Amino acid sequence: MRRLLILILPVLLLCSGCGVYSFTGASIEGKSINIHTFDNRARNVVPSLSPNLTSKIRARILTQTGLTPVAVGEADYDITGTITGYEVTVSGVANTQQATQNRLTITLSVVFKNKLNEKADFTQTFSRFADFPASQTVEAVESSLMETIGNQLADDIFNKAFVNW
Repeated sequence: MRRLLILILPVLLLCSGCGVYSFTGASIEGKSINIHTFDNRARNVVPSLSPNLTSKIRARILTQTGLTPVAVGEADYDITGTITGYEVTVSGVANTQQATQNRLTITLSVVFKNKLNEKADFTQTFSRFADFPASQTVEAVESSLMETIGNQLADDIFNKAFVNW
């Protein structure tokens, strides 16, 4: 078993560094990416939402792929997006008249361009939510909810763009 590990480990290390495969399951052929700041076109605009989501998506992709970010010029991959929804709704009711849970839902529309393989291009809507007690205001929990939802959306976009499972 040890001998097998000694033989396989160098091959795995070589493959992970050649830009074809990473240990996250990502399939990376390119070297550069342009991740544009997400426009916020939701009815309810939270000023910090666009920079926070863009930062989370950028960090998730860059740390997991080793791609080089470029702001201008030709990148192998290009991601643009729009925040289309930021809504608080009731998700739990007691006695059919009193809310017990509320739900924050954030929705993004994402356009991914793969200049090395146009078949991998996509335009897709991603939506995630988190519930919170109705006894709390959205302002009181907004920061932690945006953190949770932002991480989930970043994972979803990363998986759709780079993980072919």
